[in-house]
Amino acid sequence: MLKKSPTELTERENYKLLIGSVIPRPVAVVATKSKEEIINIAPFSYFNIVSSNPPILSLAIQRKEGKLKDTARNILDTKEAVIHILDEDNLEEANKTAANLSQEESELSLTEFSVKDSNTIAVPALEEAKVHFETRLYDHLAIIKDQETTADLFLLKVTEYHLDESVYDEKTGRIDPVKLGAISRLAGNDYATIGDIINIPRPE
Repeated sequence: MLKKSPTELTERENYKLLIGSVIPRPVAVVATKSKEEIINIAPFSYFNIVSSNPPILSLAIQRKEGKLKDTARNILDTKEAVIHILDEDNLEEANKTAANLSQEESELSLTEFSVKDSNTIAVPALEEAKVHFETRLYDHLAIIKDQETTADLFLLKVTEYHLDESVYDEKTGRIDPVKLGAISRLAGNDYATIGDIINIPRPE
């Protein structure tokens, strides 16, 4: 088996090894609003669950040449974000939001997405998403290398769940993974669907 030390690899080499092996990764389509009221939409795959009590999600956003991305800046400024789960029906439109726009432009202008008001925060949500979470900033950690911040880790506390009736069973309290059709991130330009579901009971 090959052995490689992260300290002997470039940032790009570390990146390729991580995103190529830590798969599949769930994708958050994140909506934020700037202090100037501009809505920002962007997809991120450095995203997961941290805790269910209280319900907290993690979102890591890499900096570019030390500069904050619009999503990170907006979360730090307003302390709010809407996290949408990427699904098969929204993949094409969500991919459009990965475009590099200026801070004064909204990615919504590139898509067919429509927005609706949230209940607990000021940031609007995408109507087309089957599952989304209204969140507020719980904590923020700067990731630092050689005295330079290279990424920002956000812990976001869920203030309200939004669940489409087509994917959520009120009686069981469960979300149907097939009907949700969540999309996961691989490496490069590759994404993956749910695929086969394997049921293995846990040992007692």
